[in-house]
Amino acid sequence: MNIQNRIVSVDIFRGLTIVLMILVNNPGTWSHVYAPFLHAPWHGYTPTDLVFPFFLFIVGCSIVFAYQHKPVDASTYKKIAIRALKLIGLGLFLGAFTIHFPFFKDFENIRFPGVLQRIGVVFFFASILFINFNWKTLVGICAFLLIGYWLLMGFVPVNGMAPTFERAPNNMANYLDVLVFGSHSYKADYDPEGLLSTLPSIATALLGIFTGLILRSKRAKKEMLLIGMGFSMLVVGYVWDLFFPINKALWSSSFVMVTAGWANIILGLIYYFSDVKGIKFGSIFKYAGANAIVLYFLSSFISKIMGLVKVDGDTSLKAWLFNTVYVQDFLAMETSSLLYGLSLVSFYVLLGYILYRKKIFIKV
Repeated sequence: MNIQNRIVSVDIFRGLTIVLMILVNNPGTWSHVYAPFLHAPWHGYTPTDLVFPFFLFIVGCSIVFAYQHKPVDASTYKKIAIRALKLIGLGLFLGAFTIHFPFFKDFENIRFPGVLQRIGVVFFFASILFINFNWKTLVGICAFLLIGYWLLMGFVPVNGMAPTFERAPNNMANYLDVLVFGSHSYKADYDPEGLLSTLPSIATALLGIFTGLILRSKRAKKEMLLIGMGFSMLVVGYVWDLFFPINKALWSSSFVMVTAGWANIILGLIYYFSDVKGIKFGSIFKYAGANAIVLYFLSSFISKIMGLVKVDGDTSLKAWLFNTVYVQDFLAMETSSLLYGLSLVSFYVLLGYILYRKKIFIKV
């Protein structure tokens, strides 16, 4: 997409999302975190639970910008597949890396699912669907994924037991994660980026595709349409919550609708002020969004190293830095923890700015 034809609000939204992803993943200590920066224990959602679906949503928008006029041929399929495999590979590397020779964990301790792996899988299937079907067919596929997932989770017996949406062995998503991944999951009994919940996460990207199509269209009052769609999705999501609880770990169908609703509302507002009114703001997020995956990967990789490197005996480099610089008698521990995260965010935003100014855009 040519720079003069870029939709500024999409760049700002992407950058804002990646900044929040880095922030919520990097508190000074997980023992002291303000509630809005934590995930919901199970059902329900917090502001933090919006961040990952927002990123998948904007992945869907970006698919429209990248592939709307691409030929459906072997070359396009190859590019989609290579990018998906790169994302999955980076995610597997993060899960397997350790600082001790031979620099990879024992096979049985490697987590297979993960954030980058899910982004790669969702990008692959959403892109393939987009280049092969029109928007009406995609609406049908999206509805099929969400309704089918609800029916599968809520009505199909699990190992001879009645299904449940709770964190239990007779939860279909949890059951399949244990069955397929075993010790390669985030938790012993489930994975928040698990196998079955990948299906509705594809629907999240499809909803982003519909928004991308609106933004690329010539219709007037796009911001009002996005905001109206957003409120409609919120209503559907909250009604669905009565039957299929809002739950990030399960990526429930109600969760998909509610998070896409908020994404449309926020993006619609940003679009109105930045693209319609021409008010210049949020450039700091635009810089970060230009190399979003790279900044996310670096933040995850460096934080992992800081947690593994030991100083003063068994104290990690991260813990030493946090306790030495950020823990002060006049600050609440939650505030110290947040300041540590904000410091990291500032560093990666600065790095994003430098890359942007030097016109270095690393495509993964």
